[in-house]
Amino acid sequence: MNKRKIDMLMKDCYELTVTALTIRKVEERLLELFSEGVLNGTIHTCIGQEWTGVAVANALQAGDTVFSNHRGHGHYIALTGDVYGLIAEIMGKDDGVCGGVGGSQHLHTENFFSNGIQGGMVPVAAGRALANALQGNNAISVVFIGDGTLGEGVIYETFNIASKWQLPLLVVLENNQYAQSTPTSLTLAGNIRDRVRGFGIEYIKCDTWDIAGLLDSAKEAVDCVRKNQKPVLLEIDTYRLKAHSKGDDLRDPVEISRYAGQDSINALLESDVPRVAETVNQIDSNIQQAITKAREATLCSFAPASNSVRQYQSVTWRTESFARQRIITSINLSLQSLLENNSKAVIIGEDIEAPYGGAFKATKDLSTLFPGRVKNTPISEGAITGVGIGLALSGFLPVVEIMFGDFMTLTFDQLLQHAGKFCEMYGKDLDVPLIIRTPMGGRRGYGPTHSQSLEKFFLGIPNLEVIAYNHRVSPALIFGNLCKTIRRPTLIIENKVLYTQHVDSTPMPGFRINISDELFPTVRISPSTGDPQVTLVCYGGMLAEVEIAAAAAFDENEILCEIICPSIINPLNAYPILESARKTRRLITVEEGPSIAALGSEVAARILEHSLPIAHYSRIGYDSTIPSSASRESRLITNAESIFERIVEIFK
Repeated sequence: MNKRKIDMLMKDCYELTVTALTIRKVEERLLELFSEGVLNGTIHTCIGQEWTGVAVANALQAGDTVFSNHRGHGHYIALTGDVYGLIAEIMGKDDGVCGGVGGSQHLHTENFFSNGIQGGMVPVAAGRALANALQGNNAISVVFIGDGTLGEGVIYETFNIASKWQLPLLVVLENNQYAQSTPTSLTLAGNIRDRVRGFGIEYIKCDTWDIAGLLDSAKEAVDCVRKNQKPVLLEIDTYRLKAHSKGDDLRDPVEISRYAGQDSINALLESDVPRVAETVNQIDSNIQQAITKAREATLCSFAPASNSVRQYQSVTWRTESFARQRIITSINLSLQSLLENNSKAVIIGEDIEAPYGGAFKATKDLSTLFPGRVKNTPISEGAITGVGIGLALSGFLPVVEIMFGDFMTLTFDQLLQHAGKFCEMYGKDLDVPLIIRTPMGGRRGYGPTHSQSLEKFFLGIPNLEVIAYNHRVSPALIFGNLCKTIRRPTLIIENKVLYTQHVDSTPMPGFRINISDELFPTVRISPSTGDPQVTLVCYGGMLAEVEIAAAAAFDENEILCEIICPSIINPLNAYPILESARKTRRLITVEEGPSIAALGSEVAARILEHSLPIAHYSRIGYDSTIPSSASRESRLITNAESIFERIVEIFK
């Protein structure tokens, strides 16, 4: 770099140059601290790429939001200037920006979020962009990705949505030519420009070796997004001068040396300009002060909120009568009520707009009544879940409909690694009021990939609550209570067979129905006379089958059953179940889906934890493929007949 360019950096861009130098020096000190054993885990430095974050942050305005990735230290400092908060965080101290919980890759302040999952933040950033568009606040959402992330499918789902919906989203692609150790030339087909333009997205390219051009291009990209309210991708060619993380660098030393010789910050540090030396000395002093202060700070004292109270909470039973109403009608009216009473409620999903109104008509007519707030999406379950998360982080109450529960597998990364994590991994109790609705279950002849009950795979996700509607408690009550109190991402399971059934408070002959005083009530169906002899635990659409089996056991064998059906299955309040099992000492859990590592297994674990003297425990489920043949499906899937047989069997 010649003297003229150094003078430009130190005169015309002095504040930005100080920021870039600060990022370089912080990253170098973090590597030193790691080698000294002061830091845990790993760090991914941006040495050589500092100017990308500086240029983009310089073009932003108050109210804009940045979403970053595993290599986000420079982005964070460029946006916030918070050197101490970053260093203390990576050192695992309470003073850190996330209290020492997030560490190097998981940073959050008011308008900055980072996560280490490649590509996963792109749909979340699009959700924030949608929130900005709905509010008309002229703010934009920025998300940084690397060239390696171009292998992730969810980013293309999001590009499609962002372009089609004209979202104010800036995607900054830092192309450092490597995905960890693999050259991009070995993994990337075609070219980046054509990929981006294929979605109708504006494409701008620059590099970190022409600082003036980089600053101009960053401003052009930001201004374009803000003015046109459309997505732009800014590709910045750059080079990572240090290892992917700590020391795992197998690149050609000659190549690294060549790029080091082109690096503007290296040129500054090697120059004999007095002001550069003075500036660097002051930066070094500030960083050392931050490190000294962080060394003396209290270690992370994070203690996650416990669900133990909710997992064993006494209840009071009451009788309540609900109006007889088709369950699909109740769901539709509940959604309508939400949209009427909450201006920040939004529903997105596949085929949910009029005239179709969703595969099972849950959103019938809602797009007509609330234009712009009930939106059809592409078939992109991962992306639309991420968009929902971004809306939730922006103060909205999004409801995402996944057309079939079988497709929930495509949402798993967003729910586990993003929605569930965001609640705690930033060291604060962050609200993520996201609702996912989906129909589960068989008995409709839809076959192996449209008939499954997959909820068990979501029961173990921390901070994800799972609710299952049944025909004894009105969905309107459950959904209304959820919308009033929601702080955590919540999955609502709607058994497909329930849609055509009615909410019904009329008890079976010889039985009485009570519901608990919980926010999401548990149903208890007990013999009208006599003490129950066996406890049947179920949830959702299985309740109807269990009721038929219990009635048959009473009529044909004089066996008295008590049914416990929780409406929320994660976290599970085991008190009603254990209260019943203490009396009967016999317990059967019944599920439509797989029984291995499912709700029945959790119930069994609770029994052991509470040392309940159980004479018999068994679980019923279906652990195989569901055939399309209606007659075969009806025989194989858990049903009233198989439940009845198990009840009778334990009394032989």
